[in-house]
Amino acid sequence: MAFALRVNGATHQVDVPADMPLLWVLRDILDIRGPKFGCGVGQCGACTVHVKGVPVRSCSLPVAAVVGEVTTIEGLSPDGTHPVQIAWAEVDVPQCGYCQAGQIMTAAALLTKTPKPTDADIDAAMTGNLCRCATYGRIREAIHRAAGLHGAAATASPAGRTARPSPAHE
Repeated sequence: MAFALRVNGATHQVDVPADMPLLWVLRDILDIRGPKFGCGVGQCGACTVHVKGVPVRSCSLPVAAVVGEVTTIEGLSPDGTHPVQIAWAEVDVPQCGYCQAGQIMTAAALLTKTPKPTDADIDAAMTGNLCRCATYGRIREAIHRAAGLHGAAATASPAGRTARPSPAHE
């Protein structure tokens, strides 16, 4: 069956079975490799992408059910300058890295909805995103840091440059 999918700002025509999971369309048909296969039943979060800005588990979402723009880790910020991506690197969150695309996509959606999350907000949003390396403390730290960077990004200087606090003052 033919579907038109808008992924990371580009429209793609795909001819796949209606029940094919979005994850396999992204990885096998469109060659978008950021979302990972972890469990196949939507329980681990490694396959998390945004559909209309909402984090969804692409391994359990049939392509026929996709309505709206799909954003993967590749489309979150093509140059890696999204506040969550910056904070992830600054805090050195990844260990093996397998779950990180899903973790980052979930964290980005949280910050869009809740720009200054509490620990309880972070725990609630990130529940279900499993990390085999147990970097949960660093994930929480990075989300708080990204919230600060996100706030700074909203305050651009008159020259159009973003005022970002230096690491020494954090």
